[in-house]
Amino acid sequence: MKPEINTFQADPMIQKNRWTILIILNLFVFMSTLDGSIVNIALPVISKNLNLSISQTQWIVSSYLIAICTLILFFGRLGDIFGKIKVFKFGTVIFLVGSLLCGISSSLTELIIFRIVQAVGASMTMANSQGIITDIFPIKERGKALGLVGTFVSLGSIAGPSAGGILVSALGWESIFWVNIPIGIIAISVGWRLLPKDLGLHKGNLDWNGSLLFSIFIISLFSGLLLGQQVGYHDWRILTSLVVSIITFMLFLWTESHKDQPMLHFALFKNPAFSLSILCGFLVFASTFCFNIIAPFYTQNILHLTPLGSGFLLMLFPITMAVTAPFSGALSDKIGSEFLTFIGLIVMVLAQFGLATLHNGSSVPLFGVLVAMLGFGNGLFQSPNNSLVMSTVPRQHLGIAGSINSLIRNFGMVIGISLATTTLFGVMSLKAGHRVTGLIPGHPDIFIEGMHVVFILSAIICLTSAVLTGYRLIKTRRIVHSISHGEASISQKSKL
Repeated sequence: MKPEINTFQADPMIQKNRWTILIILNLFVFMSTLDGSIVNIALPVISKNLNLSISQTQWIVSSYLIAICTLILFFGRLGDIFGKIKVFKFGTVIFLVGSLLCGISSSLTELIIFRIVQAVGASMTMANSQGIITDIFPIKERGKALGLVGTFVSLGSIAGPSAGGILVSALGWESIFWVNIPIGIIAISVGWRLLPKDLGLHKGNLDWNGSLLFSIFIISLFSGLLLGQQVGYHDWRILTSLVVSIITFMLFLWTESHKDQPMLHFALFKNPAFSLSILCGFLVFASTFCFNIIAPFYTQNILHLTPLGSGFLLMLFPITMAVTAPFSGALSDKIGSEFLTFIGLIVMVLAQFGLATLHNGSSVPLFGVLVAMLGFGNGLFQSPNNSLVMSTVPRQHLGIAGSINSLIRNFGMVIGISLATTTLFGVMSLKAGHRVTGLIPGHPDIFIEGMHVVFILSAIICLTSAVLTGYRLIKTRRIVHSISHGEASISQKSKL
């Protein structure tokens, strides 16, 4: 009897439509990822329209990412038990409903609640899309298909501020949510017709204990980090929240290590190449979101650009990345992924340090060059690093590796936002002599002081990743050299 996975791969109709199915899957992955960053450019406008501070508006972004981090592993396991395609389909509908409700919100509370609804749908699609691709695509095309998913994910994460700026200027901040509706309806109408029914499902039970512990860990950690900006980290409630996050994380690790069917497979992390690539990806997304959360406020409030002008300027990031990524992916097949990831990280480090020198009199072209450098560096890094992640695990674990990659990516985004805003407000409060949770009218210099520290910190994060990647590059080349030298010695002895 053939394995179940061959049922999809032996069906001529499914194979005929496999690339169309990939596009449908990627559309929702792109929109789900895009909605994690597209709100950033609209925060100054939303802040003004709803009379909110920066520390309050960041919850519009953070609540979405926190909910995804909380739920993505649960929905991945749910897909294994009840059907990945079934869970994916439900997720698309929930995501569109959440997008519609976000666009009609009239208060911060409503917007946060509906962002969480959006996140439920997004996590259902993110958790299962790579598993569906693994089922449908034959081995010889699977890596290419998964690589395209990585490209859509990266572009969705980075294109948010630029695309959002254009939409906000033309149609208002509500349009950043409503734009999902027509695209989603088209994708659903085509996708539901082409997506096959699930294969025979895997027997097993949902890991309720692990899911609960992981949810408490994520919510208590990020609630403590984000609320600490407003009330201070010395507050007993904040300290309690952070202590709870540590305890529940340790309990989660212990619980998962003693389960036959865990929600998170720790065996994958025993592979050093997989762990290092995942770690570097996490650091880069954390660093990138430091930029994403700060850049819209700098361009609109310090350089006094309109949301449209800011959006076009920040568009340099995804454009340079989109141009660079395909060449980087093709080149990595010839010269190896390690070298390209290292060069990409070095370019990002230089760009981040350059951003740390900007002030209220800096020229727009200079800022544009630095943004383009960030996009170029990300383009060099993302595709080869995704290839390294997926190529270091067995074929039967590709879906699991994809879910972990999605979790770590979103985790990095939330950490980046928390780190950037905590650092920004901390420095601004120190300079102002009182607690600051937003821009101070008439004092752009105080914001710039905080911005400088944020970008230096993000540069150090990228530099850390570059050092780790450089170590891997040197180690890999030593192994290759040793193997080549050994083969040469054997060849010489055989001649003798």
